[in-house]
Amino acid sequence: MSAQPEVAEPRGNRSLVVAALAVTQTVGYGVLYYVFGVFLGPMSTDLGISTATSAGALTLAILVSGVMSIPVGRWLDRRGAHLLMTAGSLLASVAVLAWSQVQNVVQLYAVFALIGIASAMVLYGPAIAVLVAVLEPKRRTNALLVVTLVAGLASTIFIPLAGWLINAHGWRHALLILGLVHNLVTVPLHALALRGTQPPQASTAADRSGRSRALRVALRDGGFWLITTGFVLHSGALAIVSVHLVLFLVDLGYKPAVAAGLTGLLGLYSVTGRIVTSVLQRWLDMSTIAARTFLIQCFAIGVLPLLGRHPLGAALCIVLFGLGFGVSTLATPAILLDRYGAAGYGTISGALATPVLAARAIGPLGAALLATTAGYRYTMVPVALACVAASVCLTFSRYIPGPRARVAGDVHQ
Repeated sequence: MSAQPEVAEPRGNRSLVVAALAVTQTVGYGVLYYVFGVFLGPMSTDLGISTATSAGALTLAILVSGVMSIPVGRWLDRRGAHLLMTAGSLLASVAVLAWSQVQNVVQLYAVFALIGIASAMVLYGPAIAVLVAVLEPKRRTNALLVVTLVAGLASTIFIPLAGWLINAHGWRHALLILGLVHNLVTVPLHALALRGTQPPQASTAADRSGRSRALRVALRDGGFWLITTGFVLHSGALAIVSVHLVLFLVDLGYKPAVAAGLTGLLGLYSVTGRIVTSVLQRWLDMSTIAARTFLIQCFAIGVLPLLGRHPLGAALCIVLFGLGFGVSTLATPAILLDRYGAAGYGTISGALATPVLAARAIGPLGAALLATTAGYRYTMVPVALACVAASVCLTFSRYIPGPRARVAGDVHQ
């Protein structure tokens, strides 16, 4: 059997594609994800529902996005991202505009189901698949770094912007403005910059069979399940910290404003973590980098209850934990491409994304139940345990030869 090429001939204006995705990922994450917490209070009060009920809408969106990851991945492998991301951007914009008009919890949840579908079509998964399709391997790492570094500023830009808009215009008009901004920025950029990034039209039955075979090979690979388990555990841990760290610090005795300021270090140092990860790739494989980073996060969150009563100790722990916030974004495509190659990447990454997103949605709910029964001082215990278990999974996955390694071994025998 002849080997398939690692990647098709690069298509489209590659620099324009990278720049466009950096902008659209920033706006997309800012509007579809990060601003939700800013709207949670005023929206819940206006609708006359509890904040927990409102927060369930975002959980629903994440779960829907996870379910959609597999069909989206198949679409990406077969038809590319041009139409998908353009239509997804338009759907997301319409959903945000509809969000501004909801009058009850049923309408709110329906809107967030649409936001979940749109998120699966436009956020990191499809964007990374585009970079895999149009860039040769030696340029992918830098392109991923550029896109994730810029997108890492989404919370820094859009959370204060949303707060200002709510104060100036009310939460409904603020959403109308954000929906229009999302539409005016992301739809044209996806429509124009992603032209020519779709796979060649000469997609034969053999090509489609090869993509299906790539997924079957991954699902039969024990290493894939270790990698998946590792990232599922880590995703759940990050979600718990993102949602509950402020309340955990308040339970330690900090004022809410101080706790929020310390928590803000997570986003700031996630950008630093991505840069460090990119540099370390010169000497270490990505599985090793991610595994060691997860251990650092385990240590940081494990000693937080002890050191966190002093602001400097809390800041140190949060900075160390924050360094790993952006690692999985870079590690996931690097590990999958190294183990399975580019053929069927969208489908394989979609299969991985489904349980990862489910963990992101379920983790904070489980931590909330733990906090209710045992108190907030214990909410970071599962985070530490999940980080060390994720590290073990990625470490052992390296000792199971991947399909590409086994083929290479057969060739040399």
